[in-house]
Amino acid sequence: MKLLKKLLRKLKYLIQQKNADPVINVACTEFEVNNWTISDFIVHKLIPIVGTHPYPICELNLMVAAVCRLKPKQIFEWGTNIGKSARIFYETAKQFGLILEIHSIDLPDNVEHIQHPHSKRGGMVRGIPEVTLHYGDGLDKTLEIYGKSQAKTAPLIFIDGDHGYESVKRELTGIMENIPKANILLHDTFFQSEKSGYNVGPHQAITEILMEMPARFKVMSTTTGLPGMTLLYQI
Repeated sequence: MKLLKKLLRKLKYLIQQKNADPVINVACTEFEVNNWTISDFIVHKLIPIVGTHPYPICELNLMVAAVCRLKPKQIFEWGTNIGKSARIFYETAKQFGLILEIHSIDLPDNVEHIQHPHSKRGGMVRGIPEVTLHYGDGLDKTLEIYGKSQAKTAPLIFIDGDHGYESVKRELTGIMENIPKANILLHDTFFQSEKSGYNVGPHQAITEILMEMPARFKVMSTTTGLPGMTLLYQI
């Protein structure tokens, strides 16, 4: 009986911890998460949803933590593909009781690209009211939607497009000039030398932006291997 009561107390504690607000120190000036774990959430909630090969666990952690800590009212992302990242953002908001709208942007069907999913586009989020799928250029469409928005809050913008240096530099510059409060999450940012043959575009673009505006953002990156993810945030 004592053992049963002990197990019940432990179960109650775990449930309380799981449902608690992950952000305790709301006045902190650094990106931090206090005394909580999302490992159970990831294993049982996200992985079955995003498929057999989801984002590496460290990148998934950063995506979830960014939403929980920054609490954006809007998320803009481009490079929809089948909708893995949009579904991760949606499930995170749902799990932690956050109200937000997600705008996911991809190329129209008449534009060819090696990663264009065509009929599979947005399949993981299609029909979810909180997720709106758009066609067009990621930056242009984001500025259009944000410009019509009533509340000019600090959105989270996820750049996962073609990963080219020129396009990522253009997108970062466009966001910083037109949405100064935005926090920016970028995919495929792990540093590699040009000799590796791996795409160095996003990393190079981020490095140059931070050199040009060293006090603009705090930086958090996953550095455990490819493909890598970087969060540029303001607190």
